[in-house]
Amino acid sequence: MLKQLLTALFVIYTALGAFASQVDTVYVTSKSMNKAIPNLVILPDSYTEQKESYPVLYLLHGAGGDHTTWATNVSAIKEYADSYNMIIVCPDGDRTSWYFDSPIDREMRYETYVSKELIGVIDTKYNTASNRESRAITGLSMGGHGAFYLAFRHQDVWGAAGSMSGGLDFRPFPENWDLPKRLGDYAKSPDHWEENTVINMVHLLKGGGLKLIFDCGVNDFFYDGNKRMHQKLMERNIAHDYIERPGSHNWGYWANAIQYQLMYFDAFFKS
Repeated sequence: MLKQLLTALFVIYTALGAFASQVDTVYVTSKSMNKAIPNLVILPDSYTEQKESYPVLYLLHGAGGDHTTWATNVSAIKEYADSYNMIIVCPDGDRTSWYFDSPIDREMRYETYVSKELIGVIDTKYNTASNRESRAITGLSMGGHGAFYLAFRHQDVWGAAGSMSGGLDFRPFPENWDLPKRLGDYAKSPDHWEENTVINMVHLLKGGGLKLIFDCGVNDFFYDGNKRMHQKLMERNIAHDYIERPGSHNWGYWANAIQYQLMYFDAFFKS
């Protein structure tokens, strides 16, 4: 009897595993930085190479994280890929790259990497819908800034962008998160800081072509920058979804926030 029960459980487990999302670690060689970079790729349980093409969400980690951070801290992200029938790609941002091409460090070229090199590999290796209408990007903290930064500057690549607790204006933090290593000392290189903080890039948004959603907890140290970004977009009559609610800069907040953003991106893909 016990043997039959164990056999039945094994069959059920095997059947369930056959329909679980697939998680790949893909190393992409960056020519711009001359190194191989790991990326976590989550495929929905429906994924095949023959059926319809899949939309892709690029999901960026925060400072100090890596390509595994989202899946480790929000395990439900694999279920979300299944539920929304989308591919989720989590790049490695080298802990504190801020996802731009550093004007002072040629070894930090993560704008080029994510917006060109990585996307090219993902669209070649997987059955993606390789157009801006089927591609979105979001992230938390440093990754929230990175998502807006990349999408604002490459609106031909991404059709929608989000930010969760994003460092949308990092100028009030001139000593934090290796920013001086990426941009130089604020007092000596103010232009680098002004040119690379995303709150100063609103002028790039024209015609309402890029769909935007961002949120921040009212107890977050980035809250003021997010609220000012919202006000700036309102002044310029740029459509966007903005949410503020109780919360701080932590995984409890982001595990909740990603659910709202996934619904937003799913609606965008289906539109």
